[in-house]
Amino acid sequence: MRSDGGGGGGVMQSRHLGDQRPLCLTFEQPICWLAATREDHTRGGINTDDVDDVDGLFVLCKQPPHVSSKRLRTTGNKVEQQQAMAEHERPVYQSPTEKAEENVGLKPSINLFGGVMVIVGCIIGSGIFISPKGVHENVGSVGVSLIIWVVCGVFSAIGAYCYAELGTFITRSGGDYAYVYVAFGPLMGFIRMWIECIIVRPCTITAVAMTFATYILQPFYPHCELPFLVPQLLAAGCIILLALVNCMSVRLVTVVQNVFTVAKLLALILIIGTGAVLLCIGNPYWDSFENVWEGSDFSAGKMALAFYSGLWAYNGWNYLNFVTEELENPTRNLPRCIAISCTLVTVVYVLTNVAFYAGVSPEEMLESKAVAVTFANRFYGVMSWIMPVLVAFSCFGTVNGVMLTSSRLFFVAGRENHMPWVLSFLNPFLGTPIPAVLFTALLSLFYLLLSDNIYTLINYVQIVNWLAIGIATTGLLYLRYTQPPKDYPRPLQVNLIWPIIFLIGCVFLVLFPIIQAPVDTAIGISIMLSGVPVYFIFVYWRNKPAFIDSFMNRLTTVLQKALLVVPGEKKEL
Repeated sequence: MRSDGGGGGGVMQSRHLGDQRPLCLTFEQPICWLAATREDHTRGGINTDDVDDVDGLFVLCKQPPHVSSKRLRTTGNKVEQQQAMAEHERPVYQSPTEKAEENVGLKPSINLFGGVMVIVGCIIGSGIFISPKGVHENVGSVGVSLIIWVVCGVFSAIGAYCYAELGTFITRSGGDYAYVYVAFGPLMGFIRMWIECIIVRPCTITAVAMTFATYILQPFYPHCELPFLVPQLLAAGCIILLALVNCMSVRLVTVVQNVFTVAKLLALILIIGTGAVLLCIGNPYWDSFENVWEGSDFSAGKMALAFYSGLWAYNGWNYLNFVTEELENPTRNLPRCIAISCTLVTVVYVLTNVAFYAGVSPEEMLESKAVAVTFANRFYGVMSWIMPVLVAFSCFGTVNGVMLTSSRLFFVAGRENHMPWVLSFLNPFLGTPIPAVLFTALLSLFYLLLSDNIYTLINYVQIVNWLAIGIATTGLLYLRYTQPPKDYPRPLQVNLIWPIIFLIGCVFLVLFPIIQAPVDTAIGISIMLSGVPVYFIFVYWRNKPAFIDSFMNRLTTVLQKALLVVPGEKKEL
């Protein structure tokens, strides 16, 4: 068989064993190799099993869908016969998968309940079971600790409210990467994507997976150290399993998210219910509330550290914005999901802390590694093992949610040519960005090898995280000026007082580490700025050496064949 053309359409000729007429397989559009499945065309007696070189059918569309390519034709022998052949008599090769390739993109499959479960599931991880100690040891009193938890919840809700306007105005997946990109251009967007994709997201997945492994093993090793490498292997299994789930189906991901979010809510309801019973009993369980302001420390440094501990437990309030394209009716459901989930989490967190103080004294809390486990050991007796298991389930659901949202960030970055183009490919039958999911999992597994230093990396980039969130919020104000609502109506328009208040809080959260830990801050900013040369070399520089483009084309071909994926629908930011 003979074929001309790489990324363009063309005609392939061969001779069927039982028919001496030329076999013409025509491609009106550039197609992916996936379209060349082995299919028996009874019309004309053509069977691809009889074609000399089936591999010739594997044609990679090497240009993005929006780039046109010339139609290439190979006439071969007997050109006059081919030209004389009537169009309806030509056996045309057309695979069902060619139809599957049309308008391939992320499909809306997350409803209101699923959206709430994504946010709640991403927020509630190990933080609420561990952070109460960090908050209390910095402020020194029960009353101030509870106020910190309320303020952190309100602050997160204000930020989510601002992001609701951005998410309903810029209805593209990618979260604050998309918002910074639209407001301030590709370089700023790339820097945000760089720090989030390369460090924050995979490190978060690894850290939470390690927490899952530690707690799920605790009932089996209650009084001794965990065996060497066992937690790491279990964490790796968790990452690989959830990567497979994310590759299979978005609906399956939401089902897993719903189940484990309900499980973590049940764990917190169990703690809250126990606390309510203890408070109804009375003394000594009211002792922690007799003088709630005793030992309070209102110094700026201690208050800031307490806020950081509390906000860490609320981290994830903006994660639904990363999957906006997969949310049903985002202009209506996104604000509702944010309002419901932030209110629910804040109420549950405050009541959980009240229950902790009812069952565990402040002194015991400071000596505990995980307050929830100490609480369970005291009141649940032989069933105390249930708490570490529920904490592990909570972490498992968080890994699932973070992997879902992180892979969409890689997907959008690939679509905007800020990451390899193949990351924006989807399986046309499953509708999932398999390359982006696997890349997220591989980075997380890489950081698992550096698990001893992973929390140091996360600490380095925390300032960058709040800096980026502040820039995205500034983008809201900037877009209000450059694209005023009278000319560009918003489905949701927040009062400007809220983004201003939130922006002031972000400035405080950025400036405090600069004063308290200048070295760590400098390292974090250096990691962020390392994305600048990467942008100019791999994104901005158009006339790169031919061998680089050749290598990327070959890599794209291999991954496309191995993963059965096609380019996703192009959507401009």
